[in-house]
Amino acid sequence: MAVAIEGDRAIPLIGVGELGPATPLSLLRDPPLDRDSALPTAQLRRRPVIPRPGKVICVGLNYAAHIEETKRERSDYPVLFTKFATTLTGPFDPIPLPPEPEAIDYEGELTVVIGEHGRRVPRDRALDHVAGYTVANDVSMRDYQYKTHQWLQGKAWDASTPLGPDLVTRDEIAEPLILRTFVNTEKVQEASTELLIFDVPTLVSTVSEFATLEPGDLILTGTPGGVGFRREPPLLLKDGDVVVVEIEQVGRIENRCVVDQPSAARTAAAN
Repeated sequence: MAVAIEGDRAIPLIGVGELGPATPLSLLRDPPLDRDSALPTAQLRRRPVIPRPGKVICVGLNYAAHIEETKRERSDYPVLFTKFATTLTGPFDPIPLPPEPEAIDYEGELTVVIGEHGRRVPRDRALDHVAGYTVANDVSMRDYQYKTHQWLQGKAWDASTPLGPDLVTRDEIAEPLILRTFVNTEKVQEASTELLIFDVPTLVSTVSEFATLEPGDLILTGTPGGVGFRREPPLLLKDGDVVVVEIEQVGRIENRCVVDQPSAARTAAAN
């Protein structure tokens, strides 16, 4: 159920089961609200703000500090990779730690939610296609990520990308935005979105050169410096860790890491 948040009340949007390809920006500007069915936000069980996006486009190496800590070179073109809808999880759901990877890391990121169809969108009109922003944690399986030059196998594990808690429309915020990430209350990342190498209009325009953008598509804009894998000693996620990503004016997600037990069927097959 898609709802509008007003203070501590959640008001259902009439005729909108969930936000996605059938939810254009025009509907979000003036949504029809069922105020008689409002309920306290405390009663909500929050799913990913876009549960089943058509596309999840991610940007790597988009902050200079992150490029420096990874000892990579700055690119003249955005580093892009994808995730799947099954990669997403709720803003307060547990993060499952699979048994296979041995180096699991956090990445706080500002996420763009597309609100209008577009192909070959000029940069100066790109923001017209943006519905708003939300928060993501691009949890990364580093040992799998670097098995090859392609990153997919380290970035698309089931339920590994918390997303939410809300979609905040562009007219509700003033940029730039400050992003912070915490692990067990220790601040590990802090940066302004004005430090993005490729800003939001550039990313929207670039992606639309080769892919038609649709309402509900997501663009994760990249993480700043401070990732755990590059710290001395490394700060890798373990069972019981709590990771918080917050972006001023946009929202805050909080997720506890839990060991992901193999299913009974999988264990039987292994035996």
